[in-house]
Amino acid sequence: MADPVKVLIVDDHPMVAEGIQSILESYDDIEVIGSLTDGRDAVEQMGTLAPDVVLMDLNMPNLGGLSATEIILEQHPGTRILILSMHDSAEYISTALSHGAMGYVLKDVPTEEIKQAIDAVMEGQTYLCTGAAGSLKPKGGDSREALTGREQTILLELAQGKSNKEVAQALDISVRTVETHRKNIKRKLGISSTAGLTRYALEHGVLQGTGAGF
Repeated sequence: MADPVKVLIVDDHPMVAEGIQSILESYDDIEVIGSLTDGRDAVEQMGTLAPDVVLMDLNMPNLGGLSATEIILEQHPGTRILILSMHDSAEYISTALSHGAMGYVLKDVPTEEIKQAIDAVMEGQTYLCTGAAGSLKPKGGDSREALTGREQTILLELAQGKSNKEVAQALDISVRTVETHRKNIKRKLGISSTAGLTRYALEHGVLQGTGAGF
């Protein structure tokens, strides 16, 4: 028999977290290994807990779900993150997916659907609950995929002429992580060269207001 899927719940609403935990614990193939109340705790305890799936709330104190998702995936790229939220707007959903979340589930769905979402992301699929999927309208062919906050930060560093190694040192991440972000930035913006990235940053005001010591 396969090992149970290790699930970490990160939500600052105790009733929500407890309700989800009690339902998930009724499944033999799921083990809830922890319940935390903010994103910073999740980031700090990822190495110790090593969950397969993180159920992540969006709005939390200290560190929100989107930032936590981005940092966790930088440090533990194999983790599958499912966003749990009350918000069903397309903006929230597309932003969550662009930050690396593999799924988006509204808090008012039947709890069985959370189990379906966990099963789906464990199989490498993206999962959107019914209400969330209905909010995502097809975009026009000329729309660009939005850069995440982390990608914007890295674009700013690269646009100032820094090497991958210098960016990695400045942001305290690995060179490989910078290279991955750089590749994603180029893909999203449709830009193939570093000069093109710098030009884009200038044209879109990314470099405005940055001092020499930034």
